[in-house]
Amino acid sequence: MYNFFKRIIDLALASLALVLLSPILLPVIIILLFTGEKEVFYFQKRIGKNNQLFNIWKFATMQKNSPAIGTGEITLRNDPRVTSFGKFLRKSKINELPQIFNVFKGDMSIVGPRPLMKVSFDLYDENVKKNIYKSKPGMTGIGSLIFRDEEKLLSEAPDPKAMYHAIYPYKGCLELWYLENASVWTDLKIIFLTAWSIIFPSNNLARKFFKALPQRSF
Repeated sequence: MYNFFKRIIDLALASLALVLLSPILLPVIIILLFTGEKEVFYFQKRIGKNNQLFNIWKFATMQKNSPAIGTGEITLRNDPRVTSFGKFLRKSKINELPQIFNVFKGDMSIVGPRPLMKVSFDLYDENVKKNIYKSKPGMTGIGSLIFRDEEKLLSEAPDPKAMYHAIYPYKGCLELWYLENASVWTDLKIIFLTAWSIIFPSNNLARKFFKALPQRSF
């Protein structure tokens, strides 16, 4: 029953978002057509439901072949691979909005564990890899809320790659917590907190709403 209502909520919110966000999406598409790499969308293979690969939709914010150069899968603040307009899109999270189409297709849900590249997915232990994507990946989720400023965290670390590897065991704990506590009420709270974090980015209320979250070990 939960999965049925979750799908209804996904389609309703995705439809509403597409209508309400059109005044933002259309100008972004036009700007991307005439700036940077002159590419609008960026498609990347990610791990999805039942560990199957799918193409995630994003607005293009980086130079072509960025995963093969520089810091690879790790994106830092002021990363030179990010285009000028891309910096704004990433900071505002507007670059994630095309994932609305993934929700319509059924590849993703509004709320769920974030879909990862295989190189990042492989940082999880076997228990997490076996269980994390029993749920569809989401546009937002508890991991996204806790690590909203992940780029800043990595940028300020003495060794960004070491920090990147260090946070994944904790991310795995957070995503397993979500699977154990998934409900319509949990999803609605995560959606509210995501909207709150966009309006008030310096005021993260996730731990106040979810007091039983796993504690950080780093």
